[in-house]
Amino acid sequence: MHRLKVAHPERCIGCLSCMFACSRINTGHVSLDRSAIKIKTQGGIEGDFVVVVCHACRDPPCVKACPTGALERRDDGNMKFHEDLCNGCGECIDVCLIGAISLDGDEKAVKCRHCGACVAFCPHDVLELEEVPA
Repeated sequence: MHRLKVAHPERCIGCLSCMFACSRINTGHVSLDRSAIKIKTQGGIEGDFVVVVCHACRDPPCVKACPTGALERRDDGNMKFHEDLCNGCGECIDVCLIGAISLDGDEKAVKCRHCGACVAFCPHDVLELEEVPA
């Protein structure tokens, strides 16, 4: 199983390259609201940036909360999102402790698949894709 890791958050300059890469590669659209990784400011314009990404929980509350089965934790530990089953209810968003899930403009959940697409586009090696036991 692979998991996206924020290895060096202090290096983030807020360029949003990871967000654009995520949305373009995974959805075919360059859109910040379709990115599964989020870059937020902490403390206003002079504060640090915070990188918010799914932690790939062993017992994910988002999967339990989804009433339609759109989110599934596979046997190998990776997450599978069935977009066609998502009804946009937002239950997964409400239970995610770190705020790593959002809804896009089509009212579908946007959640990291830990594919690592964003890693290659980060100019300061903030992100890493690590191997973890299932």
